[in-house]
Amino acid sequence: MVRYKAFAKELALLIESGELRPGQRLPSLRESSRRRGLSVSTVLKAYHLLELQGLVQARERSGFHVSLRADRYPQLPVSSQPRLDTVDVGKSELIAQVLHAQKSEQMVPMGSAFPDPKLFPFRRLSQSLSRSMRHLPPEKAVMDITPGNPELLRQVALRYHLQGYELDRQEIVVTHGAMEALNLCLQAVTQPGDAVVIESPSFYVCLQALERLGLRAIEVATDPVEGMNLGALERAIVHHRPAAIWLMSNFQNPLGSLMPEARKRALAELLSRHQLPLIEDDVYGELYFGENRPPPVKAFDRDGLVLHCSSFSKCLAPGYRIGWAAAGRYWQQVQTLQLGTSLSAAVPSQLAIADYLDTGAFDKHLKGLRRELEHRRDAILGCVQQHFPAQCRVTQPQGGYFLWLELPPGHDSFRLYQAALQQGVSIAPGSMFNVRDDISRGVRLNYGYPSIEDTERAMKLLARLLPLSEH
Repeated sequence: MVRYKAFAKELALLIESGELRPGQRLPSLRESSRRRGLSVSTVLKAYHLLELQGLVQARERSGFHVSLRADRYPQLPVSSQPRLDTVDVGKSELIAQVLHAQKSEQMVPMGSAFPDPKLFPFRRLSQSLSRSMRHLPPEKAVMDITPGNPELLRQVALRYHLQGYELDRQEIVVTHGAMEALNLCLQAVTQPGDAVVIESPSFYVCLQALERLGLRAIEVATDPVEGMNLGALERAIVHHRPAAIWLMSNFQNPLGSLMPEARKRALAELLSRHQLPLIEDDVYGELYFGENRPPPVKAFDRDGLVLHCSSFSKCLAPGYRIGWAAAGRYWQQVQTLQLGTSLSAAVPSQLAIADYLDTGAFDKHLKGLRRELEHRRDAILGCVQQHFPAQCRVTQPQGGYFLWLELPPGHDSFRLYQAALQQGVSIAPGSMFNVRDDISRGVRLNYGYPSIEDTERAMKLLARLLPLSEH
């Protein structure tokens, strides 16, 4: 047999047997060449053959890795099936309890809502902060109130333009993180007692906002792959006449689902038919693993009904707390609300990010960040395959840094959360993400914060603790 084919067959057997796990990096060309006494070109031909067979994949500046084999992972979780009625929200106490328990630095933060701070260019940002503040005229320090610093507004509008769709720059409002943007937008389109359509499961910040503003929730079935069920959504609109919808179309938290472009177009058409505003939380949109950034629903909005919210906290500058809302026809209401609450986002943070964006380094940073997050996703999926029982189901996100693990029937994720916490591992139990506690088998896991080594250790521990979560 030709030497490269023999070497490829040997590696294929190791992959099929599980000795080489999904996501694991193969030895470098030079390392394999030295170990096996083969030429570099022979090793490269073997790796390319495995790539053609779908067993490995090449990653830019990261070598060859064992491919994800979707057919060998646990099945995907099933779509939620909530009742289509309105319900009061009362989750703040539980959410606060879980979040406070995760603050220890000794904890492996599988339940964190944040990515690993080591993945961000804080040194470059510090230089931008120093440079921008050094050249700031004193009077400008009190001039950049809502809607925000003009240069930062220009940079944000430019990113929309470069992604292929136009919007009026005047509708952009710089905010104190995405959380303020989302809350201001929700206030702009609702009154206490109104009903709001949300995903099931839904990000707990959404539940907190509804509870705080005295709004009622209508939970709509949400697919772990493709997002909100539009048929169920329209039935909810017709029967309950909600004031607004709140959802994540790209890499939804907690599922990691990505709404297909055709469904986003259909959603924009549905909004237009019913003249219903959509609050679109798109904080993970830049963290895609494919070739191109998936467009938000905002890209297909022709009536100004989509209030598109995002931030730099998840993709560039955690802690700088700079977000924005492109609020469509509601921009004046959002600006007025901000003037009556926070007045504006912090001027130094705005200036630092505007300066950093002007250097042109952002897209290079994003490229490396996405590559690292994809690598960590592969590693955690490999852990699920290797350590968890076949009755578990797991999502396979195409971006972001969360996945959703569904425990076997008869298990409760809050019990697993409590047991893991005692062993120094935090997870986010499913009861944080819906109103009625009827998805208690789900667990949100963050693969973007822990190191791969910590992830592997934590996943082995969770698998060992799984029997403690049985009813």
